[in-house]
Formats: sequence, structure tokens, C-alpha cells
Amino acid sequence: MKGGRLPASLLPLQSGVGNIANAVLRGLDGGPFRPLTAYTEVIQDGMLALLNSGTMSTISATAFSLSEEGAADLHANIAEYHDRIILRPQEISNHPEVIRRLGCLAMNGAIEADIYGNINSTHVMGSSIMNGIGGSGDFARNAYIAMFLTPSTAKNGSISSIVPMVSHVDHTEHDVHVVITEWGVADLRGLAPRRRAQKIIDNCAHPDYRPMLQDYFNRASATAPGKHTPHMLEEALSWHARYLREGTMRPS
Repeated sequence: MKGGRLPASLLPLQSGVGNIANAVLRGLDGGPFRPLTAYTEVIQDGMLALLNSGTMSTISATAFSLSEEGAADLHANIAEYHDRIILRPQEISNHPEVIRRLGCLAMNGAIEADIYGNINSTHVMGSSIMNGIGGSGDFARNAYIAMFLTPSTAKNGSISSIVPMVSHVDHTEHDVHVVITEWGVADLRGLAPRRRAQKIIDNCAHPDYRPMLQDYFNRASATAPGKHTPHMLEEALSWHARYLREGTMRPS
């Protein structure tokens, strides 16, 4: 916005499904961006709340994913929503050309991100599926800004959501512009892999895991000084293996 590349009301928002996405949407309710619009796949409670408060004016989507309270609100106030919500076929709501032409701001959840910006949004420990990929790939690959959001840890801190290498790839580093945790924002646009890694470690990793990630990155860089994306393959997935073996990613 300061650079004049975004209007005061932002560009159309796309939001993934889940508690984190709902929390971010509700957070926007107290922000200065009005009136917001949404061009998304699924409408959650958070978007209805933005409509009710007047922060958001219109929503285009293809489906609802509401709690019992959200569904009751929709049914009770359907006349109010009639002129502010439009449901389109998925072939339109998720069409790459439309998403790119509108310049959507895509906000989707992640299970884990690695230090180079690859995203796993579907599989826990690489094998156990938590959810499908949905339409997040359609938006991430074509959005004006593709953001992925996650808490920095899971399971009471025994899992780091920022890892040396993701155990499953849904969105490659080429489609990921911004990674966000409660510790900060890593804007990866235009950065080479080594600079992306340092920014993610510094801004997004939990302090308990930041020294471990820095140590991995430093040693990987030292052992492969001429490599574009330094990795130590014998250690890249060792954090996941340790969790499966010991119940924590932290070394004993």
C-alpha cells in the first residue's frame, strides 16, 4: 500500500479453510482496510462476520463450510446476504485466469514449511493425510500474493512447523510468496534460496527451534558452498524421524 501497488481496500481476498484462516479473517475486522471483497472457494464463519460488521462488502465463492452457529446465522439472515454473496461453479471460482486477472490475495494454511519456502499443507509426517489440498493450489499459483499461515509449533511444542525439508510437498517454493507465523512475516519475493532460508529462520521459526535450524543451514551451506539450495540429505528429514521415534523433534 505504501508503494502504491495495493489500494486502500486491498485486492479480493481468498482464504483457506480452518481455524487459522478464520482467526486471520476476524483479525481483519479491526483493521483499516474497508470495504474488503472476497473471491474465494469456500465461505467460513469469519467471512460472514466481516459481512455483518460492514468490513466486507461482497463475497464470491463456490461453497460454504460453516459451524452450526454460522449456518444458523446464514439461515436467519439469508435476505441480508442475498445481494452480497454469489456462488459460482468451481470452474469459475477457481479458474486460473480469473484469479490472476483479479489479483487475488491468497491466504492458505500450512502443516509445515521448510527453510526454502516449500509448503506441506496436507500430510502429517509425510504420510498421514489431515486434509485434502482443496483449491489452495489454484490460488497460490495464480494469486498476486500467495501467503501461507501456520503456528510455528504443534503438539505443545514437540513439533516445529518450520523444518529443514518438508516431508510432503503441496506447494513448491516457486508458488510461495510469503510465510507467516505468530513470530513474524517472511516476504520471500525476489529472494534467492539462501536468502529465503535466512529470512524464514529469523522471522518465522519458534525461538526453541531457531538455533537448530540455523545450525542445519550453516552446516549445509559449509558442506556445499557451490550448491544453489544447500541440504544435507542424511539429516534433512531427521526431525520427522526423531518425532516418530521419540515423540518430539527436539534432540534428547
